[in-house]
Amino acid sequence: MKNRLCLNALVIAIGLSVGVTALAAAPAGTAGAALVAHATRLRTGDMITGPVALTQPIHVVVSLQLRNEAQLQALIANPGHPNLTPAEFVARYSPTVSDAAAVATWLKQRGFEGVTVSPNRVLVSATGSVAAVQSAFHTNLVHVRTHDGRNAFANSTDVSMPSSLHGVSGVVGLQTVHVPHAFKGKPGSGGGGSIIGHDPVQFPSIYGGTSLPTAAGVAVGIISNGDLTQTLSDLNTFTSQNGLATVTTQIVNTGGTGTDTSGTPEWDLDSQDIVGMGGGQVGKIVFYNIPTLANSSMVSDFNTVVSADAVKVINVSLGECETSAKGDGSAAAADAIFQQADAQGQTFSVSSGDSGSNECSGGGPKGTTPSWPASSPYVVAVGGTTLNATATTWQGETVWSDTGGSPSTFEPIPSWQVGVGQNAGHTTRGVPDIAFDADPNSGAIIIVNGSAAQYGGTSLASPLFVGFWARMIAAKGTGIGFAAPKLYQLPAAAFHDVTSGSNGGEHAAPGWDYCTGFGSIIMSQAAASL
Repeated sequence: MKNRLCLNALVIAIGLSVGVTALAAAPAGTAGAALVAHATRLRTGDMITGPVALTQPIHVVVSLQLRNEAQLQALIANPGHPNLTPAEFVARYSPTVSDAAAVATWLKQRGFEGVTVSPNRVLVSATGSVAAVQSAFHTNLVHVRTHDGRNAFANSTDVSMPSSLHGVSGVVGLQTVHVPHAFKGKPGSGGGGSIIGHDPVQFPSIYGGTSLPTAAGVAVGIISNGDLTQTLSDLNTFTSQNGLATVTTQIVNTGGTGTDTSGTPEWDLDSQDIVGMGGGQVGKIVFYNIPTLANSSMVSDFNTVVSADAVKVINVSLGECETSAKGDGSAAAADAIFQQADAQGQTFSVSSGDSGSNECSGGGPKGTTPSWPASSPYVVAVGGTTLNATATTWQGETVWSDTGGSPSTFEPIPSWQVGVGQNAGHTTRGVPDIAFDADPNSGAIIIVNGSAAQYGGTSLASPLFVGFWARMIAAKGTGIGFAAPKLYQLPAAAFHDVTSGSNGGEHAAPGWDYCTGFGSIIMSQAAASL
C-alpha cells in the first residue's frame, strides 16, 4: 500500500487514499435495509494499513431483541421477584423461534457456515469469509494498526441487514480495534504509613464480615481469557499458604481454548480475592473462559453463563469505552443477556475501570464517559477506594484517583437509581453502585507465577464484592436474587460513605456519588438488612 492514513478519533474513511475499493452495496437506510451497527471509530494513533483478504474467516454474532420488555423491566425492578429458570425466561421473553430461524437461514443463504442459534435465541453465530461478510452486511473490512501496537480489523462503514429480518439489534464481531482490557495495576508512589497491602483473607475482618457464614457451598463465576494453567497453580499455592481447603475449579470454554498467559495476574487477583473475601471458602469457581479478548467472544461468554444458570454471582474485571461497545452492538447484545441474568437471580459484578471519570478519548458531557459493561443498568458496577487499615481493622477510605465513575452517555437509568445522590435528575445510568479497596498501594498481596506480588485496580474491588455476595447467598439462599435493587434499599449504616477525593472529572460527596457510589459495604450491617 502506498499511503498510510492516520485518523484522530474520526470515522474510518475508505477510498483511493488507502487503496481500498468500496463494495457497490445499498447503504443502510435504503429500501429493504436496516442499520444494525455503526462504522468503527478510530482513536488517535490508530492507522489503516490496507484491506482484509477476502478469504479470511470472520466470526460474527447477530443479536436479537427480547420480547415483552416492559413486563421484564417490571420483574427485574421488583427486589422480591422469584428467580426464573432459563426455560421460563425463554418462554416469556426470548426472541421467537421464527425470528431466530429466519436470521439463521439468511446467514446460510449468504454463504456462512457453522450457523448456531443460542439456547435462549438471543444470539445467532456464524463464520464466513470477508467476501461473504462484506456482501451480506453492506460494509468493508480493513486492517488497522492500533495506537497500542495491535494488529486489528474494523468495518469501515455502517452495517445493514434486510429489514425483513425482525428483531435484529446488532452484529458483533466486525471489529477488533476496540476490545476489553483488564483493570489491574501494581503499586506506585503514594503508599506508606497505614496505606499498606493486605492478604485477601484479611479483607473480611477489615470490612466487618467475620461473623457471617463463609461462601462454602456457593459456586461463583469468573469471566476469563487464555491459558489458566498457572492461575490454577497459583490458587492452590494461595490456599495452601493460608491453611485453606483446596478450591474446586472448573473451566468452561466458549469458542475454543486459548494460549495467552498475559492475563495470569488478573485471574489470580480475581480468584484469590474471591476466596479470601468469601471467608476462605467457596463451593466452586467456574472460569468461563474465552480464547481471545474480543467483544464477540465476551458477549458469547456472558450468554454461556446465563444459559447454564450454574452460578449466581459472576466477576467481570474487564471493560472498555462504553461508546465503542454501543457502536459495534456489543452493549445492546449484552444488555439483553444481563436482563436474563437478573430475572434468573444472577448478579454480574463488573469493575468500573481504572481510567478515572473518562474511559474514552473524547468523552461525553464534561469530558466524562464510563467503562462498559460497568455502565449497563443490569449489573453491579464496583468502583475503587484507597483503603486505610491495619491487618484487621478499617480506619478510613478515600476515593482512589483512578477509579472509573461518571454518568453513562446512553444507558438508561434503572428504576432503583432514580433520584439517588449525584445522579438525581439524570435519565442515564450512573456508575458505580458501590466500591471497595482498589488502590494498588493498599491492594492485595496475592500469588502470581508462584511468588507473592501486590496488585490493585478495580479488578480487586469487584472480586471483593463477589466474595461478599457469595456469603450473602450462603446466608440467605439463592432466592436473594439480583443484587443491585437490594443494594439501593440498604440503610446508610450499611456503608462506609466515602466523602473525600476525586477521579478527575467527578468528586466525592455525602451519599451516593460518581466516584464510589454508596461507598464500601460494612458486611455485617448489610447482611442484617438484606
